[in-house]
Amino acid sequence: MPRRVLLIVNREKQDACVAFEKVQGLIERHGQLAGVVDASDSGLDDLARSADLFVILGGDGTLLGQLRRLVPLGKPILGVNFGKLGFMAEFDMPALTRAASEAFGDAPLAVHETPLLSVRVTGAEGRPRFESIAANDCVLTAGPPYRMIRMALSIDGNVGPTVSGDGLIVSTSTGSTAYNLSAGGPIVSPEVEAMAITPIAAHSLSFRPIVVPLQSRIEIVVTRVNNDDGHGTTLVVDGQVLTKLGEDDTVLITRHDRRALLVRNPQSSYWSTLITKLRWAEAPRLRTLS
Repeated sequence: MPRRVLLIVNREKQDACVAFEKVQGLIERHGQLAGVVDASDSGLDDLARSADLFVILGGDGTLLGQLRRLVPLGKPILGVNFGKLGFMAEFDMPALTRAASEAFGDAPLAVHETPLLSVRVTGAEGRPRFESIAANDCVLTAGPPYRMIRMALSIDGNVGPTVSGDGLIVSTSTGSTAYNLSAGGPIVSPEVEAMAITPIAAHSLSFRPIVVPLQSRIEIVVTRVNNDDGHGTTLVVDGQVLTKLGEDDTVLITRHDRRALLVRNPQSSYWSTLITKLRWAEAPRLRTLS
């Protein structure tokens, strides 16, 4: 039986708006359209529960934003990229057109089970005050006035180092190619059940990124923070959800009990994406001799 597909559109992306009718036509030709909603619309619960597949038109940021609210439903998500890179949103319009009959019909889907992180902030008084889900990363960032902050790290109850610097990144394998990569962290294959812990401009020659098992329990106590007119040291989840951190706050990061089910582009692979989009190990561009 053809799948019931909920189409979610980021209407801030002009190209996504232009392609919307074509995608809707593909769904109606090969499957069943459960409905169309704007990515900014918070009222999609009834439609989402009736759908078998979510198709998201936007970019990686749009996809990350939708993951947090769709993951509890446990249904596959297909991202069509209209952003800049499209690392998580694996399909473009030509690829979606080629795969439409399989994706929207009743053929088995190629799905990658993407790990997620649970993040919780507890104040100095011991009361939790913030919780979220991360697909890419949790970033502690110094914030204005941009003086170094200090963080005490522990892993599975084992006391680790205290680091001073501009912050700390804890990423999933999926998020290892995002901020973690820019900060000098390792690329972690999506098949590896792991988290990468990467300092941001650590005031140390010896604090190097480390990879730990996904089931690890990571605690970070912020012992020195910045505070400037309501801004300052901040926890940023997937580059989208922010909460201010105070002195002696504890950030707890653990494996989430659910995973995101992302539909794979059968015409591509993780390794080809690294090469074509991130230019992994690209050779130097030598001068052509005339």
